[in-house]
Amino acid sequence: MTTHFINRRSVLVAVLAALPVMSWAVAPAVQAADKAVKTSAPSVSSGGGVASGAVEDSQQACLARIPKDATAGQRLMAEQSCKRDQASRQSIQNVPGR
Repeated sequence: MTTHFINRRSVLVAVLAALPVMSWAVAPAVQAADKAVKTSAPSVSSGGGVASGAVEDSQQACLARIPKDATAGQRLMAEQSCKRDQASRQSIQNVPGR
């Protein structure tokens, strides 16, 4: 029974000893993959130069930004987001002294 304990322990020690070596081998590949992938956000024109979700935005402008070729599910999610944003804007505008 002690043989199993020693074998398991020696395997654990070997794995722990190999971790720094494995990280050196993997790190350059991960860094290369990070450099190779360049993402950029698509430019979206809101029509009036107002950022989406900004206090100055309107529900009509938000709904106008929904693409015409959106699926029914995408359109539903976008409409709900526009309504949510409008409710947030309205609560901010209702604050006295604004």
